[in-house]
Amino acid sequence: MKIPRPSVLACLLLSASAAFAAGGRTITIGVIAKSQSNPVFQAARVGAEEAARDLGARLHADIRIDWRTPNDEDAQKQAQAVEQLVLAGADGIAVSCSDANKLTDAINAAVDHGVPVATFDSDAPASRRFVTFGIDDEKCGEVIMATLVKTMNGRGVVAILAGSQNAPNLQKRMRGAVAEAARHPGITIRGVYYHKETPQDAAAKVEQVMEANPDINGWAMVAAACLFTDNALPWQPGAVKCVAMDALPPELAYLRSGQVQVLYAQQCYQWGYRSVELLVDRILLDRSPASVKEVSPLIRVDPSNVDAFARNWDVWLRK
Repeated sequence: MKIPRPSVLACLLLSASAAFAAGGRTITIGVIAKSQSNPVFQAARVGAEEAARDLGARLHADIRIDWRTPNDEDAQKQAQAVEQLVLAGADGIAVSCSDANKLTDAINAAVDHGVPVATFDSDAPASRRFVTFGIDDEKCGEVIMATLVKTMNGRGVVAILAGSQNAPNLQKRMRGAVAEAARHPGITIRGVYYHKETPQDAAAKVEQVMEANPDINGWAMVAAACLFTDNALPWQPGAVKCVAMDALPPELAYLRSGQVQVLYAQQCYQWGYRSVELLVDRILLDRSPASVKEVSPLIRVDPSNVDAFARNWDVWLRK
């Protein structure tokens, strides 16, 4: 049976009634990213604040963002921020989990107090968050490795830079990369290398691994904090192939120099924007997403589009 589409008038009336129901309300949404120091989360903050402005104007509501992100990655501080937001009367919370195990109880406690929680970027799948927004991390790892293998013409010794061993999103990316490498008999994985998620620690790990394993001629960086600082890669352009996650401004310099062949950017601005949108739908309009997992596609950045992509950061980091 063909279901008739609603008329334009009906859609307008529905939108108007939703705005009337929400009109005059003030709601606060807490946003907890992983760290203040990471530019991807600065972009997420801009997205969250712009979503609050746009949705507030559309729904005639006062939507406020309470940013509670620790200066550096600290899952315990994130859990405390969730608890503090609940005590402060937040209407909803969006969080990117540095360690799902340490955040799950805090998320569940928030939900028990009637505060809906969305996760973005890095999920807490055992928690009672109502939605998670981000990439398919396992597929991401596969794509990074497949691209690296192609740049290496199917042969060579590769290393995987995997960031924090406690971050569930990075573990999924690592597993995807390992699975993809196994499909290519000419590729040998020398090892999976973890490190504290700071540019200095990541760069030190790359240098240490290269000194111990000079035969490595390819890097799959499913976490690429080392590229957030200058002069982090101990090889000349083209000597080692590298495909890495994210496309922050410092990373683009490595792409332009030829030390990195391809970057895969996440839609970090949308982490903030879409998370707030999903929470506002839940809080003001009593609407739930079609699926618990909402997948955000990756953006390939290479020498052909690096300058165009770089202009996004002029907007995202303007605050």
